[in-house]
Amino acid sequence: MTTTDQPRSPGGIDQSRRFLFDNADVRGESVRLDRAYQEVLGAHQYAPGVSRVLGEFLAASVLLSSNLKFEGKLILQARSEGQIPLLMVECNQALEVRAIARGAQEATAEGFGPLLAGGQLAITIDPDRGNRYQGIVPLGERSLADSLDAYFTQSEQLGTRLWLAADGHCAAGLLLQQLPGEQVTTEEQRAAQWENACTLAATITPGELLSLDTTSLLHRLYHQEPVRLFDARPVACRCSCSRQRTLNALSALPKPEVLELLEELGCITMDCEFCNQQYRFTRDDLADLLGDEGDRTLH
Repeated sequence: MTTTDQPRSPGGIDQSRRFLFDNADVRGESVRLDRAYQEVLGAHQYAPGVSRVLGEFLAASVLLSSNLKFEGKLILQARSEGQIPLLMVECNQALEVRAIARGAQEATAEGFGPLLAGGQLAITIDPDRGNRYQGIVPLGERSLADSLDAYFTQSEQLGTRLWLAADGHCAAGLLLQQLPGEQVTTEEQRAAQWENACTLAATITPGELLSLDTTSLLHRLYHQEPVRLFDARPVACRCSCSRQRTLNALSALPKPEVLELLEELGCITMDCEFCNQQYRFTRDDLADLLGDEGDRTLH
């Protein structure tokens, strides 16, 4: 196995690493989240079961975003009738993540099924320029990985499998994807190589996925295969909210409504539900937004 190592990102081991099988049309990606995962959890008070599910969504978003060829983001959004009504994770092309489990303050279940019962998963590719693409798949009762496997199977894309784990402290994942035929020419060989790669990956335990670095993980699974391991890419928790974006959201409200809020409260305060950052706007801050109506006195 050929490796090209680089120092870990400052402050933790939050990173994603790509690897490629030299003699098979299969690529892979591994991810491990420590600090970024803790920063997401630190913005909210989640029960252990919710924290674990959120960690798996974070790991999956990084794995699926690692191959983005454009500026933009990938969004995983789950809506359910279970104890988590809405869970959303975003990851952009720079592998910057943010996430929230909305309405999950009272969640007590530990398992994936009860937390996201009767749910649907929307996978959205949202480029900064160009059209959005969205695919929707039912959420199975067993795991997010199973639901994503079903999505890739039904959408008839290149073979893709994921393995995910999270324990409230660390989140990790492994992705395998079949590539267009280059190394082998027959469908029988391609199918056999893909099945072999997936069968070996399926022997990994959640504990191993969470504790092994990528080099050790690949040695554990594929020590008899020539595998090329590429440099690590850092992953970070970074919210995309800003004062200007919040101001843009305010501008979508009717001006009389904004004026009434200012008259009643003296200022308008808005919180980002992802990171809890608070933005405060006075009448002077909103003068350009309100225009001539800003001089109006309410009675």
